[in-house]
Amino acid sequence: MDQRRTSDSMPSKRPPTPREDMPPPCVVVFDLGKVLLDFDFGLMARSLAESSRAGEAEIRELLDQSPLLHRYETGLMDTDSFIDEVGRRIGFRGARDVFARCFGNIFTPIDPMIQMQQDLRRAGVRTVIFSNTSELAVRHIRSEFPFFSEFDDYVYSYEERAMKPLPASYESVERRTGHRLGEILYIDDRRENVDGGAARGWRVIWHREPAESVALVRRHLGHDRMDSAS
Repeated sequence: MDQRRTSDSMPSKRPPTPREDMPPPCVVVFDLGKVLLDFDFGLMARSLAESSRAGEAEIRELLDQSPLLHRYETGLMDTDSFIDEVGRRIGFRGARDVFARCFGNIFTPIDPMIQMQQDLRRAGVRTVIFSNTSELAVRHIRSEFPFFSEFDDYVYSYEERAMKPLPASYESVERRTGHRLGEILYIDDRRENVDGGAARGWRVIWHREPAESVALVRRHLGHDRMDSAS
């Protein structure tokens, strides 16, 4: 998952807010990391270091947004091959299930965003996960966070073999949902990913703070519709 945030030097221009004459979107597409779940690669590095020859700093350098992780999240390595390769490089002495637990146990829920997704569901709005992620991460999240089972569809980089912001990843969302252009409202914390959606004519929200994102979703969907579902 992408942990790097947009540089503070990047202009803070926001995507435009919706016009009142625009029809509401048909589907709301959520990024996962830093939008619905916060995460910390440092937790993974510390856990793996307890059963490894390598220390925390070396493990984090190997896994935090590295070429190796990119290959895994793009589906160019299967899970067994990834565990074997990482284990070899760090001298991991534990079992595979221990590795999987250390790798996945890095997430904490962002409650206001999860609540908003549940409100959207009650209002009859389709919701979709669209994430640069891996099989190990998805397994852990699905087992630990009940809200995760309540989306209508899931578009993962490792299954589609395309990572945001490559156009092919956005095409996968359009194909899977059957929607395009302004029918899609997309929420992501990475500016380059948001720009990728905007380039396809999607409505976009550059997520920075939950309160702001919730307010913008309510504007796109209509306050009355959201209030009736609460």
